[in-house]
Amino acid sequence: MARKATILVVDDEPHVLRLVRANLESSGYKVLTAADGDEGIQAVECELPDLVILDVMLPRMDGYAVCQRIREISTVPVIMLTARSAQVDLVHGFEVGADDYLTKPFDVTELLMRVQAVLRRSKWPEEVMTRQGFKAGPIELDFAQHRVAVNGDPVKLTPTEYRLLVYLATNANRVIVHRELLRAVWGPEYGEETEYLRVYVRYLRQKLEPDPSNPIYLLTQPGAGYMLYQPEEDK
Repeated sequence: MARKATILVVDDEPHVLRLVRANLESSGYKVLTAADGDEGIQAVECELPDLVILDVMLPRMDGYAVCQRIREISTVPVIMLTARSAQVDLVHGFEVGADDYLTKPFDVTELLMRVQAVLRRSKWPEEVMTRQGFKAGPIELDFAQHRVAVNGDPVKLTPTEYRLLVYLATNANRVIVHRELLRAVWGPEYGEETEYLRVYVRYLRQKLEPDPSNPIYLLTQPGAGYMLYQPEEDK
């Protein structure tokens, strides 16, 4: 029998914890809960959950700071919950390493859909793991070891950044439209969240490009999509 995925829910509102826990457990997940950031970080260290659902508005240490701390010790996927839907909040969540975002009050069906999508994209198909390495200028990608380097120096990527890079690399020199990228990287439930792509491509450029403001590998096709350019000599 397959092991149940373990999900850690970090929220200081008891009714939210009860609601989320009941729905996750009825869907077959094992659920852990924490009422503040310190408890949440400790649970990530000790329990090694498969996914964290993290509220932004927490006492003492907000969810952004908690997510940043989690990213220092783990690559576990994180879905952030927030009562604020402003663009700046979404971008800030991604900046500290969140993988997805859900605005309160949320629909339970949408929460379960996001959970399934994030867990699904944390697994890698065998054909990706067994691919030969990829090189584009100073950028090197080892699929089997999940390693990325620039000029030989290792580069740390979040799970979503890595998944986006892998999809672009396996389709090098082809412009991939927004909808295809979103569905391939985030899941079939996505397709309109183009801001996700803008934010994550910018992060990848900052980590991989010699001059992020003038990219020569991670290229934008205005109004269409993105392409990872691989010079002929690197094929």
